[in-house]
Amino acid sequence: MSKRVIVTGGCGFIGREVVKQLSAKGYAVRVIDDLSKPESAAPEAPGPGSVEFLKRDLTDPKATKEAFADHDVCVHLAAKIGGIGYFHRFPATILAENDKLYASVFGACAELNYDRILYVSSSMVFENAVVFPSSEEHILTTPVPRSAYGFSKLSGEWYCRSFAEQYDLDFSIVRPFNAYGVNEAPGNEVGYAHVIPDLAWKILDGQNPLEILGNGEQTRCFTHVSDIARGIVTVLEHPAARNQDFNISSSEEAKVLDLANMIWKHYLPDSEPSFKHIDPFRDDVQRRIPSVEKAKTMLGYTAEVTLEAGLAEVLEWLRVRHAEERGK
Repeated sequence: MSKRVIVTGGCGFIGREVVKQLSAKGYAVRVIDDLSKPESAAPEAPGPGSVEFLKRDLTDPKATKEAFADHDVCVHLAAKIGGIGYFHRFPATILAENDKLYASVFGACAELNYDRILYVSSSMVFENAVVFPSSEEHILTTPVPRSAYGFSKLSGEWYCRSFAEQYDLDFSIVRPFNAYGVNEAPGNEVGYAHVIPDLAWKILDGQNPLEILGNGEQTRCFTHVSDIARGIVTVLEHPAARNQDFNISSSEEAKVLDLANMIWKHYLPDSEPSFKHIDPFRDDVQRRIPSVEKAKTMLGYTAEVTLEAGLAEVLEWLRVRHAEERGK
């Protein structure tokens, strides 16, 4: 496989870690990002590989094709994304912009005869799952996602299969489950950030009782961003991953209420938390649990960072970030 890789959205939360790991393994990475998110930052090259950065609007087919020249492998992460509150406020924007990205990026890869595109989907394609743990084969029988974001990410998976059928463009699909880690900024409104930075920020702000969306019984498999990026790189390098889809996730199921307790005790070990349950958003999924057997069996991949181990680092990073922000 070529050591020259395009990474779209490489300045985002997961993207920066993917670029870091690719560079450490000697890849020459071309990062393409429009820097539309406030926390976006051009990635660095920590290893023997190189990192080139291009600021481009990938909804523009001409600009996309020019930026994709001289490469033949793409990791496609660029997307309109946010917490559940973002999904509800901007459903039309999510659908329209992500579809433009798919048409432009997949079109460029096909026209330039790319060897493969690795599409980073989302666990939200299993938003309406009724079988747990949800395996890759269940995607064909799981009801269509209700949220615009989930539907949009599922649409990207159909782009993979449609472009393979019509243009012989090989693909791989990766579905990360509930990524967390340092460098993920909290939002300014409820639901705009993912749950860990959202809860941590409210506790650091002194909120008491702590507001939780819904009853807190929702369960997730929180997966450290380093494990997700390692899964993406594994799929990129493994010959058996061509034209296959993989759930990339921890298998450790955790309730949101238990997570809130862990975060509270980290910051306020000598006090007991109290909670205020507020009305959830319409598409607040109650359970999202993947099967991780396919990645383990075919690729030898398993997530390594436990929630307890990964959370401590993240919460300390958020403490420093909070002090910097509030000290301005």
